[in-house]
Amino acid sequence: MLSIDPIAFSIGPLAIRWYSLAYIVGILGGWWLMIKLSLRTKSPFTPPLISDFIAYAVVGIILGARLGYVLFYNPHFYFTHPTEIIALWHGGMSFHGGLLGVVTAAFIFAKVKKISFFAMTDILAVVAPLGLMLGRIANFINGELYGKVAPDLLWAVSFPAGGGVPRHPSQLYEAALEGLLPLLVFTALWFFVPFVSKHKGFISGVFLLWYALARSAVELVRVPDSQIGYFLGHITMGQILCLPLLIAGLLIIAFALKHKEKGEEKNKTKKG
Repeated sequence: MLSIDPIAFSIGPLAIRWYSLAYIVGILGGWWLMIKLSLRTKSPFTPPLISDFIAYAVVGIILGARLGYVLFYNPHFYFTHPTEIIALWHGGMSFHGGLLGVVTAAFIFAKVKKISFFAMTDILAVVAPLGLMLGRIANFINGELYGKVAPDLLWAVSFPAGGGVPRHPSQLYEAALEGLLPLLVFTALWFFVPFVSKHKGFISGVFLLWYALARSAVELVRVPDSQIGYFLGHITMGQILCLPLLIAGLLIIAFALKHKEKGEEKNKTKKG
């Protein structure tokens, strides 16, 4: 049975949890990678701007993720216990809310600094899977958000909170599909395929589409939040929240491709 202390280490009375480390390493690692990506393509989202944006991003991620969980996953509890909303140490963060928070922060920052919004989100889309991967690994260590019972699965894991029975390690599925795989693919595309940096919004759209499909697939073997359960017998809240991401991803990809066609037409006109 998997039983790992959720506290990574302590410094006197201060306890540092694995989940907190995931956020810290994800943000610092993302900061470093964004600078590398920016320098590689001479993006208008320059290293100094990236450094300035980090504070916006941290606020957007934390507020968005917390409020997303409050509103999407357990509104009744938090509306009747409002002081619990700020009790982040009790857990409860939503990716969809965090995504909305950081996108809002990026929109505001782009307006203030007068730079392309999609120039920002494309770089953010490349590094976001790093944070997702680390967050899901932290979920696995904490023994939370586990999968359905799978007694015949060779790699099944028993979690104390899951009754001690063999289950799908759905956190690791998500770490791979939402995190590691897109991180490697998007980074490779950015460094070796000029198309992605020249057509603003393409990577952003692909990220949203990829995440929506990957998350929806893993939800098939993941146990839904107990306070919500299933909608219509088998649909989870995670899958419902992924639908607008899927639609938005397709629309943004279409925009990026259309933008390319317009650019080519202008070039042809000039040559003619």
